[in-house]
Amino acid sequence: MSFHLNHLPARTAKPRNKGITLALDKGYSIRQAEDFCESSALYTDIVKLGWGTSYVTQNLEEKIDVYNRNDIPVYFGGTLFEAYVLRDQLDAYVELLKRYGLRYVEVSNGTILLSEKRKLDIIEQLSKDFTVLSEVGSKNPNDIIPPYKWVKMIRNEMNAGAWKVICEARESGTVGVFRPNGEIRSGLIDEIADQVPVENLLFEAPQKEQQVWFIRKFGSNVNLGNINPSEVISVETLRLGLRSDTLFDFYSIEDEQFRDFYPGNGSQGLSEQK
Repeated sequence: MSFHLNHLPARTAKPRNKGITLALDKGYSIRQAEDFCESSALYTDIVKLGWGTSYVTQNLEEKIDVYNRNDIPVYFGGTLFEAYVLRDQLDAYVELLKRYGLRYVEVSNGTILLSEKRKLDIIEQLSKDFTVLSEVGSKNPNDIIPPYKWVKMIRNEMNAGAWKVICEARESGTVGVFRPNGEIRSGLIDEIADQVPVENLLFEAPQKEQQVWFIRKFGSNVNLGNINPSEVISVETLRLGLRSDTLFDFYSIEDEQFRDFYPGNGSQGLSEQK
């Protein structure tokens, strides 16, 4: 940090198991990736090369190397995984991951028809050699999955070997755990979080209002994904209560007259972050 400020919430440090910020690279050039890492590597835990962008990215190996040099793991988007599975080329996909030295892999079925059993078998297979992030939820806004089924799928995928389970929202934040207008399906989130440890979940939250909601609900160390690289610093300030949206959620003021005046949760909010 450039300077010191008292009474900030306790943030986990890299390599993090919780408080993860996953950035979505939609096609950065090598120079853009270098600039991004210069400003935001400390606050970025994983970079996803969105959907199938890696297939058409020039100088892909060199760009991956930029992230590797800055201690940021990279993985290919779930849609590329689904494109390979759709063509019955899973083995070729595994060889592709090894060719580029990737340690992380996403297993999803947000678009293709992939049975739960087949998906669990793939997670179990890949988890022997890779860190698996599985994804639950459909990219079809009309496909509403009941909460009990979300919980069941998440538990099964964790048991099969997934490190984290991603709760689908797309890069638009309008499907899965969100309604088409971007509104959060809070009842669904409550039911999932009541039965699954939150640190095992990674919530896709591309919109600022969504990021604020999750941080306020679960604290500074909630796992957030599909963050625009240009907004990683912004998300970190939300986590620390250094943006107006969360300024009064994570502070501690000893003087009771000020504590009564401001509607924050004071030192209690700080203790909950540790």
